[in-house]
Amino acid sequence: MTKHVLVIGATLLDVKGKPVAGLEPGTSNPAEIRSSRGGTARNVAENLARLGADVVLISAVGDDPVGHQLLIQTDEAGVNLDYVLMLTGQATGTYIALLEPEGLLSVALDDVRVMEAITPDYLNRHRSLFRDASMVMFDGSLTEAAMKTVVRLAKEYGVPLCADPASARLAYKLRPYLSSLDLVVPNQVEEAGLCGVDFPGYDPDLGLTLARRLLSEGIKMVVVTLSDFGLDYATPDEIGYIPPSHTRFIDSTGTGDAVTAAIMFGLLNDLPTIEAIRLGAAAAAVTLQSAETVVPDLSLDMLYDHLIV
Repeated sequence: MTKHVLVIGATLLDVKGKPVAGLEPGTSNPAEIRSSRGGTARNVAENLARLGADVVLISAVGDDPVGHQLLIQTDEAGVNLDYVLMLTGQATGTYIALLEPEGLLSVALDDVRVMEAITPDYLNRHRSLFRDASMVMFDGSLTEAAMKTVVRLAKEYGVPLCADPASARLAYKLRPYLSSLDLVVPNQVEEAGLCGVDFPGYDPDLGLTLARRLLSEGIKMVVVTLSDFGLDYATPDEIGYIPPSHTRFIDSTGTGDAVTAAIMFGLLNDLPTIEAIRLGAAAAAVTLQSAETVVPDLSLDMLYDHLIV
């Protein structure tokens, strides 16, 4: 079997609303409202496939119109969906984001209960996917038992392991496995959750301090997305900051997922670590300038056009 990237986690409908005339509590507010395909793991899988990787997704959706449409769109991007469960009587997961007028996230809601179907038994029955993987990535939507199984199987087969918390409120699930991770890509709020401290505010210098702490926990590479403020990164050999390079800002949703996918793609293709991180920064730039959670025409050439050297 050809080596593939195995991605495990949520497939969601993203619904995003941005007020057009301020936000007044307790009443309906005029807004721009969009829906698109989403879910951290699904987004990473689509980004990787659009860059040319062979990707297998393990996820779950409901047997409803939303679930069917999400799978059609993900299949069209080139992701292998043979191991995505479609569950009768359950609703496909949903992420609802309220954005600030400038496009930053204000607050969000998510429903990932359908992911409880990805059990340790299901993962163990498909352990050959881990055996034949070149890299494994998972997100925080997994149950704690499923997450423990993913980490164990990746370790059993010696496969590099990447993770994205997906939410600050889910970051605690990753804490027992920090020393097993080759790459983690949190935003700065999630980074604080991984370190077990209060969010210090958007500050690249403070982000680097926490990134160093995560390195000391055993993670091999930490890349922190700073919304529209760029990236912090830390490896055993180098620690630094890459400033933003986008010319306009539309929507931050999905930015971290694009960063994760681009870095993974760079590592899979034997790029030096810093070059893979720069590729991630380019992915952030193009995603921030798109209203879509995943840039629909994403390509490697597009990333190199936005590369900071």
